[in-house]
Amino acid sequence: MSPTRYTPDLASLNGRPLPSWYDEAKFGVFIHWGLFAIPGFAARLGNISDAFKTDYDRAVAMTPYTEWYANAIKVPGTPSAEFHKATYGDRPYEAFKAPFVEGLKDWDPGIWAESFRDAGARYVVLVTKHHDGFCLWPSGVQNTQRAQWFTARDIVGELAAAVRAAGLRFGVYYSGGIDWTFNTEPVLTMADFMGSTPGGPYPDYADAQVRELIDRYQPSLVWNDISWPTPQGRLNHLFADYYNAVPDGVVNDRWVAGDPDASPLRDAAARRAMDERIKARVLRDPTAFDGIIPAVVPHSDFRTPEYARFPEIETKKWEATRGMSHSFGFNRNDTEADYAPFETLLGDFIDGVSKNGNLLLNVGPRANGAIPEAQAARLKAFGAWLRANGEAIYGTRPWTRAEAVADEGLPVRFTCSEGRLNLIVLGSPHGERLRIRDLTVAGEAKLLADGSPVALSQDGPDLILTFARPLSGSFAPAVSIGL
Repeated sequence: MSPTRYTPDLASLNGRPLPSWYDEAKFGVFIHWGLFAIPGFAARLGNISDAFKTDYDRAVAMTPYTEWYANAIKVPGTPSAEFHKATYGDRPYEAFKAPFVEGLKDWDPGIWAESFRDAGARYVVLVTKHHDGFCLWPSGVQNTQRAQWFTARDIVGELAAAVRAAGLRFGVYYSGGIDWTFNTEPVLTMADFMGSTPGGPYPDYADAQVRELIDRYQPSLVWNDISWPTPQGRLNHLFADYYNAVPDGVVNDRWVAGDPDASPLRDAAARRAMDERIKARVLRDPTAFDGIIPAVVPHSDFRTPEYARFPEIETKKWEATRGMSHSFGFNRNDTEADYAPFETLLGDFIDGVSKNGNLLLNVGPRANGAIPEAQAARLKAFGAWLRANGEAIYGTRPWTRAEAVADEGLPVRFTCSEGRLNLIVLGSPHGERLRIRDLTVAGEAKLLADGSPVALSQDGPDLILTFARPLSGSFAPAVSIGL
């Protein structure tokens, strides 16, 4: 039977089922790597939400995202601008291309692929072009604003081959909504950011580049960022062509389509009015900027909360994305204290899976391609836990409920697969017995870490788990119950 052919209309696109590989994979690795890894610097105000709460009028230049360095150094007085002046003098951002390209001699994509596989990831998404417009592949699509703004070495192609050789899926990220080679004005506020999608020749450029990425690399995932610079009808053609070229491909939700040249935010007064509304909202509700949850768009395969998660089981597939610290790109100033503990990252991952989510966990390599030790350690910890407990994660789906509470208030999360219910404690319990409140389940159970039997009994409304040997206090023990 020939594969379904999709047409460029929402009825066809939205009728397409989610490819099963993506739902079953659960865990992916995001890679933010580029010229911004040379300075590896950003303001230190906490997380991205804090920048908008405490310094709104220049928040975009004050975020902890090192990958936004090219914009931040355009704003006098920001920490990035001061660092750049002290470290690099009057050298422009473009000067980072030569040392980055020189450092590629030390980069081995196979080492990355093996470490991601060993971490338990099932797919990898590489930033192929971020907001600075620099491309990590030798693009044949001409950037009319900055010639040769790409690597001659095919980073995208080499990593795609290495990732696939390691048995993982490969995806591409593309900054469709922002490109600072086409729009060179400093971006300060949220309205500036939303109104800075380039027009003119840029929509054709972006469309051609994404098509080039699809044609050359056949990515299993196309992850656009911010927005998309063409009307919805033209975007639908891109989606249909992608699905017809890559039948099991998926796209995310950050494709807010439009005509940049007709945007009302081209007008400075309109941007000021929007900024005043946003600032007033933040004053009323300081939690308004806690993480980023993109708006619903006419078509996507999954949603992408950033440094945020959905609190309940979602019908539509979603993927939480975050860095291990406050930045995606490498930050030279990060210490161990700036990184989220492994237990926090794993706990959030398990919580997301129980609610129909995946995790796309970012690594920000150094300029020479080395993954910082703090990040590598967390990847290894993920791998160790998933090797022991992956049965409760991979290929599972949400149960009828996501949550319960165990002794001492320890959170519990559920997943299920064919004929089995998985119970994961988000804590480090000790002892031979564990009480799960308000849960009635019967069946043959085992502790996934070592396969030892777990006896189940009821005490009124509560489920009692009795282990073959006392729990060791390891974080997030998982029990699988045959129903």
